[in-house]
Amino acid sequence: MASAESIVDAALAALADGRVYPDVAPAGAVKPYIVYQGVGGVDETTLDGPDTLQNCRMQIAVWSTTRAEAATIMQEIRQAMTAAPVLGTPIGAPVPDYESDTKLYGSRLDVSIWFNV
Repeated sequence: MASAESIVDAALAALADGRVYPDVAPAGAVKPYIVYQGVGGVDETTLDGPDTLQNCRMQIAVWSTTRAEAATIMQEIRQAMTAAPVLGTPIGAPVPDYESDTKLYGSRLDVSIWFNV
């Protein structure tokens, strides 16, 4: 059975040397790394009940020690999430970020994906 998480894991597995984590990266994770989490979606429940076609809005972020590397990996993420078999739709453009506590540069993108359960 497909899940939004398994789709994202498969699509991003080759990026950031495979350092792709749901929700948060483990303490001490080697940089760069990618994290993702579901942040909503479209409900397809009708009067007949829930549909097997489901939607998830995934927020994907990359964290790196350089702004250039974060931007490059984000473009790879965008490509992987919009190509077959995922065929996701970006919601807006990537948003750059900087975390002063960790001194890491980031980039974040929301992608809408549809899948059958």
